[in-house]
Amino acid sequence: MDFSNNILGTIGNTPLVKLNKVVDGIDALVLAKVETFNPGNSVKDRMAVKMVEDAEADGRLKPGGTIIEGTSGNTGMGLALVAIIKGYKLICVISDKQSKEKMDILRAVGAKVVVCPTNVEPTDPRSYYSVSKRLAEETPNSWYVNQYDNLSNSLAHYEQTGPEIWKQTDGKITHFVVGVGTGGTISGVGKYLKEKNPNIKIWGIDTYGSVFKKYHETGIFDENEIYSYITEGIGEDILPKNVDFSLIDGFTKVTDKDAAVYTRKLALEEAIFVGNSAGACIKGLLQLKEHFKTDDVVVVLFHDSGSRYVGKMFNDDWMRERGFLDENVTKAEDVIKDHIDKELIVVRTEELVSHAIERMRKYKISQIPVVDINGFVGSVDETDLFRSYVADKNVAEKPIKEVMGKPFPIVKLGTSIEEVSKLFTKENDAVLIDLGNGNHHIITKYDIIGAIK
Repeated sequence: MDFSNNILGTIGNTPLVKLNKVVDGIDALVLAKVETFNPGNSVKDRMAVKMVEDAEADGRLKPGGTIIEGTSGNTGMGLALVAIIKGYKLICVISDKQSKEKMDILRAVGAKVVVCPTNVEPTDPRSYYSVSKRLAEETPNSWYVNQYDNLSNSLAHYEQTGPEIWKQTDGKITHFVVGVGTGGTISGVGKYLKEKNPNIKIWGIDTYGSVFKKYHETGIFDENEIYSYITEGIGEDILPKNVDFSLIDGFTKVTDKDAAVYTRKLALEEAIFVGNSAGACIKGLLQLKEHFKTDDVVVVLFHDSGSRYVGKMFNDDWMRERGFLDENVTKAEDVIKDHIDKELIVVRTEELVSHAIERMRKYKISQIPVVDINGFVGSVDETDLFRSYVADKNVAEKPIKEVMGKPFPIVKLGTSIEEVSKLFTKENDAVLIDLGNGNHHIITKYDIIGAIK
């Protein structure tokens, strides 16, 4: 009989899969190391077991203890498997940008999940780094994993992932490409492969809002490069000890949109349902294609499963809200198609300014057309009202006609986006589109910006 004593015995030996359509234009053989085949559906299972076993060996983690970790979700899942099998409690501290699926999965396997804000400094007491450390200090018989600086992370990949890739490619690998977060995968695999063949190139995939690429190229930790981004699992606003920059030949940065789009392409064109960082890796590969020759063997590692992003990259509404869907937007009506059926909010000339202000608050809008019995005769926006209020504190009880500006321009259905855009000026913040049958809709600068791809 061939079986594992528990689920931890199934970690590793994940397959290499040749990529085809999605890497069209790259001459080299491109192989994906698909880590979703691990029981926790991610590469993080490997280092979770290694970090726990090393902590047990040197006494940092004691029987019945509580494991505490800040995680983007995947390390938490790996730790949850180990905690269940070995009898530990687990607290996962996760940032609020991570998918709901990741949080739900962690709770499903018994972890306590603490959610922290994303858009704060690492040293902020609310950050998931700080909260993890504080919980470890406050919780009796606990161990703070700290995957970023815990070198058992990269050692796991040096001992397991690197040798697997070398064996599976029969030593013919020429390039290894992977997203960089904690740095354990790229450093552990990179160290092993370069020991086998120093000519193998190691490329890291970074994201905009992260410090890795510039630091690698200049040695400068530029805090101006740090800002919130959507892509999960790669990039950092710190320099983890697991990132060994001496092993990395270079980085390329991938936008949030490209990472999301190529994640979907992998599912649709290769039938490989993997996560957000995999899409970033594919776009990064295409950006690096001039580095690859016909006889090269390029291995790219896919970290996790697409099931953790069903509510994000694989959801059309989520993609559309962020302008990530490449939809054909050429006409005026295209930019408002998601809300074209909403009633146009107007105010009449004899109504009071207070009525316009009330409508702006209620409907969360900044511009309102002004009408009388003949049609559109003016407009008001929050800037006009603010200036009027500064000049006269009693303006709220005055009729709209005394403070209104010029009416918004009106365009017909089918008017091009280019023509509509020309109508926006410093003095004019909106355009009306005539839908026919006496119906109109408003187009704002926000609508135009939302259509920009």
